[in-house]
Amino acid sequence: MITNLHHTETLADNGNGLALANSPFPIPVAEMRERYLRLYTGAVNDVLRFNYNMHATSLPPEFAPLRESMKMAGIAFTVKGGPDITTDGEFEMRAQMLEDLHPDSVVVWDCTGDTVTSQWGEVMTMAAMRIGCRGAVINGIRDTQAILELGFPVFHKYKANTGMLGRFRMHHYQKPVLMGEVTVKPGDWVFGDIDGVISIPQNIAYDVLIAAEKIMHKEDEIREMVESGMKPTDVVKNGGYF
Repeated sequence: MITNLHHTETLADNGNGLALANSPFPIPVAEMRERYLRLYTGAVNDVLRFNYNMHATSLPPEFAPLRESMKMAGIAFTVKGGPDITTDGEFEMRAQMLEDLHPDSVVVWDCTGDTVTSQWGEVMTMAAMRIGCRGAVINGIRDTQAILELGFPVFHKYKANTGMLGRFRMHHYQKPVLMGEVTVKPGDWVFGDIDGVISIPQNIAYDVLIAAEKIMHKEDEIREMVESGMKPTDVVKNGGYF
């Protein structure tokens, strides 16, 4: 097997992507994660639409959590691949990508519309978890039971027992990828729950968090109004909404 990785620069954009592991938000990444995980994607989507006029931030709705209760939040680590029968250097390339993952990353894999191949399985999950990866968004998975037992959040389109070697391969990583209508860049913030996955540009991720937390607080007040028996029209008069 050829071990040449077809030049490192074609695999990883070291000038923009990998260094982002150390780029600070106004608060620690661990705190960002914890606070995002208390939110829901609908609130974040509302902030992006109404506060920032951003209407293409949700990844295709086919990406569903492996278990409905799964949530994930972290820094986008982007990967691009597609159908490809070549195999030279494929294992080495995949291994290098896994080694370059960083703590609190979320793998966002553009699979170029593939509908038949599994790109993610148990051993990749184990390797990613050991580095501190927080989740993955990918078309196809296998070893489903093992991934469930590991508790790793995966948002996927389908399950397939067909492996990728000789059918599909990774082409590069840590460069912008297109997920449906959404361009995801290395370092963007990724958040997923039962309602889907959303991408937030890195430079506004903290401000979006603050605004979404305010929505959550407001909705607590609205729930109290409804539970008290207030008429819907009166809820609106008192600053609520439905």
